[in-house]
Amino acid sequence: MAEAQQPAKVAKIGWLGVRPASGPGGRPGGMYEAIQRALREIGYVEGKNVTFEYRSAENKFDRLPALADELVRLKVDLLLTPAGAEALAAKKATRTIPIVFYSVGDPVAAGLVDSLAKPGGNITGFTTIGAVLAGKRLELLKETVPKLSRVAVLWDPKNQGAEQSWKESQLPARELSLQLHSMEVSSADKFESAFKEAIKAGSAALSVISNPLFSTHQKKIADLAAKNRLPAIYPRGDFIESGGLMSYGPDQVEPYRRAAWMVDKILKGTKPADIPVEQPTKFEFIVNLKTAKQIGVTIPPSLLARVDKVIK
Repeated sequence: MAEAQQPAKVAKIGWLGVRPASGPGGRPGGMYEAIQRALREIGYVEGKNVTFEYRSAENKFDRLPALADELVRLKVDLLLTPAGAEALAAKKATRTIPIVFYSVGDPVAAGLVDSLAKPGGNITGFTTIGAVLAGKRLELLKETVPKLSRVAVLWDPKNQGAEQSWKESQLPARELSLQLHSMEVSSADKFESAFKEAIKAGSAALSVISNPLFSTHQKKIADLAAKNRLPAIYPRGDFIESGGLMSYGPDQVEPYRRAAWMVDKILKGTKPADIPVEQPTKFEFIVNLKTAKQIGVTIPPSLLARVDKVIK
């Protein structure tokens, strides 16, 4: 069992997220638990040598700056953030407190870091290389539905990383002879109308770009895709647990473990600027055969042979 040489004092970590708090004591649910577990694996136990201050914007992005300022005033030793919106709010709130993010699509394009190798400033973390994977997901959809010609891409124009993924989808779409329908949604009340427009435009499949809003409404998106009989591919495995058809993305445990390692390094004195931003090394492809049957899609054997996990 790995042991961390602990700082003399109890470290205070500020956790800033968009998604609603759903865990015990008002803590964020799955994401918080995953990062806490990863820190515990290297010797950080809440209440003994580390404490957390949790702040959730409850899906209201405009609340992030005030919450970030609040955490800075509490004089936390480090700020932990999931995605780009939270990381940007934290970066604007402080130039001195170290910041670690663990689920940002393109931190360079988002203006968070100077480069992956040399982040600069007081921030580093783990990128999910969202834009790079956008093309791979289109490829998997085309393999699933060989006659596919038009795909709706669900993305949030208010999310800079998502915009980059949308742009990066254009070239692989052309190479696959696919036309893309821009399915833009920035609030939960727009999902149903966006699906109607996508169907009206002739879309026969759906690709979902990673975004905090979509992560919060996984079941709603999966249900609407099934209702409209759209084969859909998602960025993360938890969408499949909510009834989605397929997902392809980075391993869901790796970002937390690498972020925990960075937290440990920083609390022991390393500057964030000296810790390169890391990229995923493991990827997972998950298929839900129950959903496939429900919408009348047959997953080709050649594709099934490459699946990491099948839900029946």
